[in-house]
Amino acid sequence: MYTHTMKRLTLLVLLTWACMPRLMAQVTVFEAVTYLDVEKGKAIAGATVVVEDGIITKVSRRSVQAPEGATVIDGTGKFLIPGLVDSHIHMFQSGGLYARPDAIDMSPLKPYEEEIAWVRAQADDLFRRYMRQGITTVMDVGGPFTNFDIKDEFEDVATAPFYLTTGPLISSYQPQAFEIEDPPIMLIQTPDAARELVSRQAERNPDFIKIWYIVFPGSSAEAYLPVVEATMDEASKHGLPLAVHATGLAEAKLAVKAGAKYLVHSVREPIDQEFIDLLLENEVVLDPTLIVSRKYSETFAQATDLTLTDFVWANPYTVGSFKDLRIHPDTAMVNQYRTGSEARLIQLDKEGSAEDIEAENLKKLMDAGVMIATGTDAGNIGTLHATSYYQELAAMQASGLDNWQILKASTLTPAEIVSQAHLWGSIAEGKRADLVLLEANPSDDLEALKQVDLVMKAGTLVDPDTLLPDTPEVLAQRQLNAYNEGDIDAFLEPYSDTVKIFRIPGSEPYMVGKENMRPRYANLFERIPELHCEVVERMVVGNTVVDQERLTGLPDGNVAHAIAIYKVANGKIVEVHFWSPEPYDIE
Repeated sequence: MYTHTMKRLTLLVLLTWACMPRLMAQVTVFEAVTYLDVEKGKAIAGATVVVEDGIITKVSRRSVQAPEGATVIDGTGKFLIPGLVDSHIHMFQSGGLYARPDAIDMSPLKPYEEEIAWVRAQADDLFRRYMRQGITTVMDVGGPFTNFDIKDEFEDVATAPFYLTTGPLISSYQPQAFEIEDPPIMLIQTPDAARELVSRQAERNPDFIKIWYIVFPGSSAEAYLPVVEATMDEASKHGLPLAVHATGLAEAKLAVKAGAKYLVHSVREPIDQEFIDLLLENEVVLDPTLIVSRKYSETFAQATDLTLTDFVWANPYTVGSFKDLRIHPDTAMVNQYRTGSEARLIQLDKEGSAEDIEAENLKKLMDAGVMIATGTDAGNIGTLHATSYYQELAAMQASGLDNWQILKASTLTPAEIVSQAHLWGSIAEGKRADLVLLEANPSDDLEALKQVDLVMKAGTLVDPDTLLPDTPEVLAQRQLNAYNEGDIDAFLEPYSDTVKIFRIPGSEPYMVGKENMRPRYANLFERIPELHCEVVERMVVGNTVVDQERLTGLPDGNVAHAIAIYKVANGKIVEVHFWSPEPYDIE
């Protein structure tokens, strides 16, 4: 009797468990939507896409009856694409001026230890910024062991993209600035040391292993090959693909021959047919990362080319760091960086430059059928997390790739890096439901990617408008960033149309309305292009921000001081109260 009853109970439990997924299924139906088939390069109008428990279960060209209790989304006039992927980021780097102490010493203003702690604390913010742009997967191709802590922390967080990562780079060179407790780059000189580091990383469940294959003048690519081969051998034992930074043709070929699955940069010299054949035969994915090098030069030259999207959606404190060279105490160093970077930008703009070579290489590779993935190298100085994605796409387009090729490189091809193209990356039955609903068609115009209506991560809907609330402090920082950049449109964006500007102790505004601000501040930015406002101290109380400001770059070399009080309502700055002991017209 006891045995019979237990068998019946066990059967009942098993039947109940088996039925639970369907009984408790979360179902979302996109009706009358145009979805983009990135595999075939076609836009399919009037379609129905059904998502159940995070998986796409139905893709139909006709209407389908929505199950009872399903969330139904009217896709009329809208466009559904697979979630975007940035195949090359670094979460240990902010993208700001303090991100790479091996490139420039900013420690007099902010010790690198503070930068490390700050950017680690920004993980949630940065992930939300990626999701806001419809980027549902990011690949971190190298950083400290704390990368794995980030992966564990955000694994099941709906407001964060899927985070594929690895640990420290196995490298032929370690910058002195990274000789720290938890380095992002480790000098590995022997095959045994390479195997040991791969094994250590394997314990933390990485998605791939990364080599920084640096060949200095006077050395040869072959000299480091034993370490590369040992790394590949050990990685394969753990079932891990190998990603390699190899920007020279010789080391790139050797890396592929050794078994690399993913080349994380373009080769910066003309490629040949042997290289193309190697990539095709070994099914290697290549990420061109076209903009990152120029971004360093633009930032050091103080010639940053920021867009309104950068001002609004990038981390505002990272953007704010770009002009901190103006307050660096070592003016000789700053001038040297500025002069050298200005000269480099001139060279990059000449015909036949390194940028031209990379663009020509990309077009040749795409035309030959090599798998290309979109990646920005975000986190490096000047290459902002999330928003730099659009500039990378524009550079790919300028290289001759069409919109469909770029969309595939930005969705499906990255899944090939980790051999998961059968699981995600396109809108197809049985695949993970990482989706983005857009207001316009990106196959016609890539600018449509900025018009995000909804984001879905593994079946969970995320309203993009809830991801990054415009707090009073963020609004104050955004207008400050644009002030320092001399960008009038970005400066006015955080202000209410009916904003009132006061001078303390006056009780009546001396200026009313955003459009009355425009000519005054546009003239100011034109007259004093080196004007820089530094926040010495900031206090936030409710909807009010109080900044103590120090202004430099004035024509006479003087320094001015001011207090600015910003009052915010309904997501905009509605009042500003200024006080300054100096007579300068610098509001």
